Amino acid sequence: MNTQTTLVTGASSGIGMHLAHEFARHGHPLILVAPVESELETVAAHMRQAHGVNVHVIAKDLEKPESAQEIFEEVQAQGLEVQILVNNAGHGYRGKTWELPIEKDLSMIRLNIEAPLRLTKLFLPLMVQRQSGSILNTASIAGFEPGPMLNVYHSTKAFLLSWSEALAHELSDTPVTVTALCPGPTDTDFFPKADMEGARAFQEASLMAPQEVAKAGYEGLMERKLFVVPGAMNKALVASRRILSESAQASINAKFYEEVPAEKQTRERGDIESPAKS
Repeated sequence: MNTQTTLVTGASSGIGMHLAHEFARHGHPLILVAPVESELETVAAHMRQAHGVNVHVIAKDLEKPESAQEIFEEVQAQGLEVQILVNNAGHGYRGKTWELPIEKDLSMIRLNIEAPLRLTKLFLPLMVQRQSGSILNTASIAGFEPGPMLNVYHSTKAFLLSWSEALAHELSDTPVTVTALCPGPTDTDFFPKADMEGARAFQEASLMAPQEVAKAGYEGLMERKLFVVPGAMNKALVASRRILSESAQASINAKFYEEVPAEKQTRERGDIESPAKS
């Protein structure tokens, strides 16, 4: 059993919630962060009952630039010590660049890039000072290649990959580790929130369950891996980047994000995700 206190953002659903369950299952005390307190409290109550760990909740909207500092101050005020930081919160929006409102582009940049950067800048110095700690960034296989119709989302994940790799190098002379979790299409709220439940990426892809992704992410972090790509198909997609031109990659992803005819849409959100298990 582990006693390293773990802070997880985007912890009220999807990969974040299952990551929190995975850490709790291994005995980690938790600090859960998401915008809606009632949702966090429901998740926290389940984890306390199922795993017997201490769970603190902090309801903050990480798109607001002041939220990271407020989270840090609340953690300090509670006398807690974050030993593992899980930068998981993120979202995406599909659309042509000239049609998608700039507010949605900026929303992705704030949540997917600015929030993990701010939180890491606050908690990492303490890890380096203590000479112990880990950071898990939820990136995506999208970060390895261009994504027409989701170009800003892909770019934010590319930032997380490059940043994680460089940060790991900076920390190579310390015991602090960095891991980038790179899932492919996963059965989470990402698709309905992005208005993509009808896209080939959801309807026809080799969709993974978030609990499988979370398990792979936890194990990869504990094994001090830099990159974790769950699933054989996702590994193959990442490997194909070495042989396909950027134009070919972009064309494949453009088709990936096309809408499937309504009569052929058979998959629904939640078909693959299963309840978190104790």
